[in-house]
Amino acid sequence: MVELKTAPEIEKMRAAGQVVARALAAVRKAAHVGVALSDLDRVAREVLRAAGATSPFLGYRPSFAPVPFPAVVCASVNDAIVHGVPDDYRLCDGDLVSIDCGAKLGGWAGDAAVSFTVGRARPEDLRLIETSETALAAGIAAAVPGNRIGDIAHAVGTVCRSAGYGVPDGFGGHGIGRNMHEDPGVPNEGPPGRGMKLRPGMVLAIEPMLIAGGTDDYRCDGDGWTLRTVDGTRAAHSEHTVAITARGPRILTAL
Repeated sequence: MVELKTAPEIEKMRAAGQVVARALAAVRKAAHVGVALSDLDRVAREVLRAAGATSPFLGYRPSFAPVPFPAVVCASVNDAIVHGVPDDYRLCDGDLVSIDCGAKLGGWAGDAAVSFTVGRARPEDLRLIETSETALAAGIAAAVPGNRIGDIAHAVGTVCRSAGYGVPDGFGGHGIGRNMHEDPGVPNEGPPGRGMKLRPGMVLAIEPMLIAGGTDDYRCDGDGWTLRTVDGTRAAHSEHTVAITARGPRILTAL
């Protein structure tokens, strides 16, 4: 069931989204060569703590996971697509890093992700990240009343495929509100004009995930969480929480 949010409720979700945005900005600022992924998780924890927010990631355990998620951010490096567990790995020159973060404040959730490079960037990585951001922007632009979920999926997928990138099979965005994951699902590709009609009050997390090698295949690490490209090529992930309003899409996780 899809819960339509009122204007005051969307304002509360924006407050949670702003915590997420500040956490991502702080993590990105702290991400230098030699810094451990676990240190980045501690940076995000402090932002959440200072805001009086909690993490919907910490302790989260969906049906596929063998153990609860142990951190407040997902930190996915190079060939890791999503759900990377922050550990003692220290960032190296040229690493491509994707950070996904959520926050819950006043009973409402926000969720966003950003990809960036550390040290000297490889041009192909910058192109991959730029395309993920372009795909996200295209998906957001399609998130208007009267369109359908398929229109968002088609907009995202068209950008990804036109650039020659793969799209991990079966993964995409989701509704969000009182919980981090709610109906409806938001695929990252598909035919336009299909699926649920978009209405004011719907709030969606739109999140393109791109694989540089052009395949859609992935594998899961032994931790039961981290998804990696099968071909070993790099991946990027961009995400915003977006409210559908009569005036157009409103990004709740942008500073």
